[in-house]
Amino acid sequence: MNVTKFAIPEIIFGANSLQYLGSCAKSNGAKRVLLVSDPGLEEAGWVDEVAAVLQKDGIFWAYFREVQSNPRDFQIQEGARFYLEQEADVIVALGGGSPMDTAKGIALIASNGGEAKDYEGANRITRPLPPMIFIPTTAGSGAEISQFAIITDVERQVKMALISRTLMPNIAIIDPLFLQTKPNWLIIASAIDALTHAIEAYLSRISSPFTEMHSLRAVELIMAHLEPALATRSKEHLASLSTASTIAGMAFSNAGLGVDHAIAHSLGGMLDVMHGLVHPIMLPAVMRFNIEASPGKMARLGEIICGSSFGSKEETALAGIDRLESFFQSFAIPNRLRDIMADGSKLEQICRMAVQDACILTNPREASWEDCLGICEEVW
Repeated sequence: MNVTKFAIPEIIFGANSLQYLGSCAKSNGAKRVLLVSDPGLEEAGWVDEVAAVLQKDGIFWAYFREVQSNPRDFQIQEGARFYLEQEADVIVALGGGSPMDTAKGIALIASNGGEAKDYEGANRITRPLPPMIFIPTTAGSGAEISQFAIITDVERQVKMALISRTLMPNIAIIDPLFLQTKPNWLIIASAIDALTHAIEAYLSRISSPFTEMHSLRAVELIMAHLEPALATRSKEHLASLSTASTIAGMAFSNAGLGVDHAIAHSLGGMLDVMHGLVHPIMLPAVMRFNIEASPGKMARLGEIICGSSFGSKEETALAGIDRLESFFQSFAIPNRLRDIMADGSKLEQICRMAVQDACILTNPREASWEDCLGICEEVW
């Protein structure tokens, strides 16, 4: 019997769960919080709302807002300096994956020193981080659950994957009501990101019964609830998307990811492409590439996606991939690589970088840079 581990933070889930932020911060010793968020959430009024909750509980706070999509290593350094200058003791992150990954980087550098690139890869962090409380405002990144932080090394044009149990926040407060204010394209991109987490974690070389059950349930929820959530914005459907994102995060945090994410990280690092828009383009092709390594699992995914099986395992797997491709194409999002990058001249360089990404290690089928290039050319 294989030995496995499964790690998650404390989770507070449900409508209006934001109200528990103050008590959570106090239970972690907060006297002066560093709040990490971004200008978009300021404009939406959510930063003020979080600040009001902290003030109501008598907690002082300082605010760091230098966050953008695909957070940069220099922003992490600035944030760590600000954290130390403010003599903060707990970090609260509000937002999608970018503010949460920024907060992880700030906590890491403030407590361990050096630069983000010093910790690229797995298990290179030696000192504990300050307490972190994360409040996701999208349902997709899983950063509030995961042991990953994705930081862009600007000089090398690489999205670094930092992986360590210490990068997991102490508490995740997940309030589906945040999704009611999000535009459709962001709900779609986030849900497909979560779906990709679930599928790649399910197929991972190091998946376990603990991760597989969460992966399959996340796929079921997203396929069933994404379209009605967009049409109705009902609390029930939005809560189901939040649940799917959370459990997909549990899965990939403990099982890893695969070729899709390796290529997506490389694209994001070199071309600053939005992460969630890469997956609907890449995922079906990556799944076809992986069929020969995991025919049984691919057939199980096909059954869930289509709602039935079709003859052989390969037929069921291919039917599921075709259905998924049609599902993605039904939304007003890019569906070819040429829709998100100007030309293909950098594809070889992108694929050579992708095989250096930690995510490729857990892909069920070994992939060379030539394999990655073939996948990219298929979806060009």
